[in-house]
Amino acid sequence: MTEFVLVAGAWLGAWAWDEVAKELPSARPLTLSGLAEKRELPAGQERHVRDVVEEIERLDLRDVVLVGHSYSGVPVGQAAERIGDRLRRLVLVDAGVPVDGENFFHGWDSAGVRREIEENGGFWPPQVEQFAGQELSEERIAGILARATPHPGASLSEPASLTGSLADVPTTYIKCLLDGEEPIPPVAALLPSPSWELVRMDTGHWPMFSRPRELARILRQIAE
Repeated sequence: MTEFVLVAGAWLGAWAWDEVAKELPSARPLTLSGLAEKRELPAGQERHVRDVVEEIERLDLRDVVLVGHSYSGVPVGQAAERIGDRLRRLVLVDAGVPVDGENFFHGWDSAGVRREIEENGGFWPPQVEQFAGQELSEERIAGILARATPHPGASLSEPASLTGSLADVPTTYIKCLLDGEEPIPPVAALLPSPSWELVRMDTGHWPMFSRPRELARILRQIAE
């Protein structure tokens, strides 16, 4: 049976996948260190990579569809390389990708985020602006923010480490169009690979909240 390992992006824990997980035959949402119920644990990017790898190995999962959203595309992309033949497919949901030797900030103007982290004791606080205009109601945004966790800044500034090319990893990239129609440059550079495919969703950056059933359907189709 295909195992779906679901990792949400900044500020979120496993709870973010609740509605998607209901629609999947075998879903294993994972919270990264420093977030949600693991908020007291020390966290950096390498720790997040190990969170994913260690959970898959601990449960001895095979035929894994490894799903990373937003920030988590960076550690999940590295984990996909490390789990070897346990991986069936990597799925990146409007996500960043790891670039060897570069951190999460690679390829975009991150001065404002870096300043927020410095002003908030090393953490990136969630803000309503990040969720506005993304097909989410004010009530839904308030509910998300009530459960969100300030994101550990170290995970954003540590460099990624890859031994091979992510272009060789079987990958589906899901682009959420309300967050911009074109993939970011590091993703665009990988999409021509025959191992990669692009799927578009006409929704915002948080499809696990705005279109959970549609996202789950796409994940099931990917696993077929």
